[in-house]
Amino acid sequence: MPERNIEFGKYGARGIKGHEAVARQLDALAGFITTPVTARRGLLARLHYLTRTDHARTAAREAGLTVTGRTLEAWLDGRRSPSRANLARIETAYRVVRRHNVSRYLLARLNREGRGTRVEFHPLNQSQVDRPRQRVVQFRTLNVRHWDRVVEAWTRDDEQALDDAWTSDAVVDLGSEWGQYEFVTTIGFAA
Repeated sequence: MPERNIEFGKYGARGIKGHEAVARQLDALAGFITTPVTARRGLLARLHYLTRTDHARTAAREAGLTVTGRTLEAWLDGRRSPSRANLARIETAYRVVRRHNVSRYLLARLNREGRGTRVEFHPLNQSQVDRPRQRVVQFRTLNVRHWDRVVEAWTRDDEQALDDAWTSDAVVDLGSEWGQYEFVTTIGFAA
């Protein structure tokens, strides 16, 4: 694409890719458990979420949490503690299952029956760039109407698909200046 930045940050500009900011905002809207998995309370909350129903147990197995029922009961009762590798698997499975469970709700809220959601683009930070090299990049807002591909890629945790969907479905609607918003400080929206 002609507007893709090849050497971002060469002169001191700071920011993150737009699709990463969107993923962070979607994660915030998903409402993950904030207590870390290493704390007993966080571990129990995640295990209860992953073992509450047959559907949740199946989804957890598909997401990589493959332990026996006895082991799960021992973890829940506090007789044993999971290893670091199992804690990582529990966290990964929890995030995958939670994203899958909230994606349909988020998609409906973001699309709002075709009306879309107002998105704020906060430009990249150029405070460390020398004055002659700074460019004028303003705060922008845009109403994004099609979130299907973005939310689907976020649910699958597919970074390349998320980048492609965000660039082709949302950012390109900014007009000829869309390349200036490939890197941003933050992207804000609510659902």
